[in-house]
Amino acid sequence: MARSNARGDRTPVARHAPLPTRSALSSLLRFLGIGLGVVLVSAIAVGAFIVADLLNRAGQDAVTLEVAPEVDPPTIGAYPGDKAFSILVIGTDECSEQTTALLKERCTEAEGGILNDVNLLVHVSAEPRNVTVVSLPRDLMIPVPECTRADGSVASPMQKQSINSLFQHAGLSCVVKTVSTLADIPIEFAAKMSFDGVMAITDAIGGVEVCIAGDGIRDPYTNIDWPAGLKTISGYEALQFIRTRHGVGDESDLARISNQQQYMSRLAKKVLSSETLTDIPTVLRLAGAVADNIVPSEELKDPLRLAQIALTLKDVRFSDFVFVQYPNLTDPDDKNKVVPNWDAAEALWSAVKSGQPLELTGDVATHGGVTLTTPAPEQTTETPDPTSTETPEVRTTLPPDISGQTLEQETCAVGNQR
Repeated sequence: MARSNARGDRTPVARHAPLPTRSALSSLLRFLGIGLGVVLVSAIAVGAFIVADLLNRAGQDAVTLEVAPEVDPPTIGAYPGDKAFSILVIGTDECSEQTTALLKERCTEAEGGILNDVNLLVHVSAEPRNVTVVSLPRDLMIPVPECTRADGSVASPMQKQSINSLFQHAGLSCVVKTVSTLADIPIEFAAKMSFDGVMAITDAIGGVEVCIAGDGIRDPYTNIDWPAGLKTISGYEALQFIRTRHGVGDESDLARISNQQQYMSRLAKKVLSSETLTDIPTVLRLAGAVADNIVPSEELKDPLRLAQIALTLKDVRFSDFVFVQYPNLTDPDDKNKVVPNWDAAEALWSAVKSGQPLELTGDVATHGGVTLTTPAPEQTTETPDPTSTETPEVRTTLPPDISGQTLEQETCAVGNQR
């Protein structure tokens, strides 16, 4: 059979096998495949953008530590199991426009430089992992070694100086060097956080539920007048809660530390919960808050390192996550200052360096700052089964003059009942 073209010529028609009609199912699958490919490429692009953005933000103003030991580059996965590591976290009293508007006279009337009023040494043992967080009082008088400042100048050593003046004296690196010397423990990583950071991180996880006992907390210095009970705090309230000194216990900084440990314990428990770690938007908010509000050491600035540390901490048993206060005595030269209780401190540092889980025997609080509401389960004293192949757990017992709590325990702030 032939047909005519426009010129009237007859052209044969090509013959082929019958063409099948594409089914609705194959069309749908093809469409979904294209769609999934677009989504996958988009997700990778967005993920790469987020990582690059976090890397850029987290790396800004990173601090070089004078005495930091060498560490391997971060990898995907937890920190190497055969290695212990330590992080020094300091909280400074510097004010931004936001906190100046909130704290007013506290910021505008502040004299001198920036103080490191919160000093936390976080030590993570080699596997099996346990975590010890040591709070060093802001008024602790200790020897200070010679320090090199960021500009290359040298800060002279001091025989006895308050720890909270060291950031002003010679920066984050000097605080790290001093604490590392005091504890005889290498410190691989460090970070500085200001008032803004406390508010941002608490907001990022949707607030932290704290407990207030007795007749509540009243503190005109931090504008707190809160009744007893459970209270979810975020933003400015979180800052008020960790700053209150005149509202808890005997109104001392040591009572405040016990209350801060309540906050840190409940914050850590919420951050490490499966609800938080599996909530991608919350994780991203938290990562963004950390990147924007923490000045890290060079060794900590890579977001992959932060992820590595988070993966290391997430499976630590709550009973092996311990907060302690550095043992101290009243300074004989100044009743408003404290000095190390050297014997108890030696026992603490030896226990930390042993890598074994710690057993607390002291009170959860000093100077009446908190009261225990949920005790840790008692350790069993059953006779080991001689046929068992399991290695019995060994714990290092701390002396009773070292106060603290585990992540397993819950405490409540004790108001000063003004």
